[in-house]
Amino acid sequence: MGPLWTTRERHSGLIAWLARHKLLRGHICTSPSSSSSSSSTVDSNGRDRVINLDHGDPTMYERYWQQTGDKSTIVIPGWQSMSYFSDAGSLCWFLEPEFAKEIVRLHKIVGNAVTEDRYIVVGTGSTQLYQAVLYALSPPDAAEPLSVVSAAPYYSSYPLITDCLKSGLYKWAGDAQSFNKEGPYIELVTSPNNPDGHVRQSVVNKSGGILVHDLAYYWPQYSPIAAAADHDIMLFTVSKSTGHAGMRIGWALVKDEEVAKKMVKYVELNTIGVSKDSQLRAAKVLQVVTDGCKYPTSEEGSLFDFAANVMEERWKLLRAAVRQSGLFTLPEFSPGLCRFLNSSFAPRPAFAWLKCEAPIEDCEAFLRSNKILTRGGKHFGVGPQYVRISMLDRDENYDVFVQRLSTIHLRQSMQVDETVQ
Repeated sequence: MGPLWTTRERHSGLIAWLARHKLLRGHICTSPSSSSSSSSTVDSNGRDRVINLDHGDPTMYERYWQQTGDKSTIVIPGWQSMSYFSDAGSLCWFLEPEFAKEIVRLHKIVGNAVTEDRYIVVGTGSTQLYQAVLYALSPPDAAEPLSVVSAAPYYSSYPLITDCLKSGLYKWAGDAQSFNKEGPYIELVTSPNNPDGHVRQSVVNKSGGILVHDLAYYWPQYSPIAAAADHDIMLFTVSKSTGHAGMRIGWALVKDEEVAKKMVKYVELNTIGVSKDSQLRAAKVLQVVTDGCKYPTSEEGSLFDFAANVMEERWKLLRAAVRQSGLFTLPEFSPGLCRFLNSSFAPRPAFAWLKCEAPIEDCEAFLRSNKILTRGGKHFGVGPQYVRISMLDRDENYDVFVQRLSTIHLRQSMQVDETVQ
């Protein structure tokens, strides 16, 4: 109950403000401690602030890790981690054994991915692992570059990362739904999807394709864990699971030994391994997360309890604000049973895929004029009426954003009236 009450208490001023403006319509209960002074403080302090929700910087998690105190603190002596090698006899020779152990522990307790008979490859975030996958899967002597596709709306960095080096091994070929070229290809399946949060399956129905599953958001704070994912190549990252984006650590679970070897070779050529210090810190963080799931305390709860409660509250507030404005729409999700949390709930994605309704044609520009920075649909392979909005910012920024979004229609109506007069 601890983290849930902390979240609602922190949002009490905003909830009271929304209730007074009839935004809640019975969907959220107002805490008895809600006061008008706290909501007016948010409004007066945030009126002229530019809210940047373009990036998915997961600073929302800072509060949880502050509550854990020294549990996740490590000390690294000056003599430690000096060698290039972590385990010279291992396929991924720069993977710290402690980090590998904690990866397996966490996946087993959450139940979101199969780790048996898999090779673990560590990378500097999932971005480097994605590049390593492209290198590993592309035939070195092919007559033309291997096509890389993903169904729109796709992760906005896929085209940029794929084509940044103008490699002769592979090239970005766009939306998987319209891909009709013969021959081998790579299809990227992001599930839950970034940006729209939907669960995804492959869409290209052709022979010769290789699937790569990006499961960065397949954690119980974002989506019900229905079953352990069991795919040939699965990518994960610390940034979206625990919030530690600054560590720049990700990992891949790979079934095929030769693919894993080639991925390791890419990381070796690219950065001669991955920071041991980051891996040791990541191992400690994952250990705290797993231990918190096994032995939760009433004061803190597990990381996933905390994050799930925050995400649930934020989505309720956002949907209420969108209903009040009348200018926007959001995706709808069906509830599903989460085997880890032992409850049924609808997905609460890390990003909101917001659509501006007519007559607004450029949603990104429209929100920018209201001092809200987002990422427009053109970056994701769709039209400008869509934007992606990060749900993972700090509480104070998110509160100002929701409050401002709910009142945009008022300013818009005043502008229209002035034009008519």
